Amino acid sequence: MIFALDLLSDLGGFITKGTIAGLPTLVVMAIPFIVGFIVGFLLKKFLKIAIIAIIVVIVLAYFGIWGLNFGKLQEWATAYGPLALHEAILVIAILPLSIGFVVGLILGFIFG
Repeated sequence: MIFALDLLSDLGGFITKGTIAGLPTLVVMAIPFIVGFIVGFLLKKFLKIAIIAIIVVIVLAYFGIWGLNFGKLQEWATAYGPLALHEAILVIAILPLSIGFVVGLILGFIFG
C-alpha cells in the first residue's frame, strides 16, 4: 500500500513539475487531446459530406444520368486503393495513440 502511494506521488510530481524535451509535461499531454479533437471534428464533417455524395450518386445512377457499374468501381479500387491505404497508414503512424487522443477524438466527433 505504501509503495503504491509513493508511486502515485512520484507520478504526480513528474506531471506537475517535470519536463519532456524542454516542454512542461501537461503541455505534452494536452497535444494528443487537441489533435484528437481536431481529427474527430474533421471526421464528422467528412462523414456528412460523404453520405450526401453517396446519396447523390445513387439518385443519379437510379435515374440513369450517371452510369454506375462494378467494373468502373473495381478499376478505381485497383488504381487508388493501395495509395489510399498507404496514406491512411502514414497518418495513423504519426498520430499519437493515447487515451488523450481517443478522448479528444470522441469529443470532437460528438461536439463537432
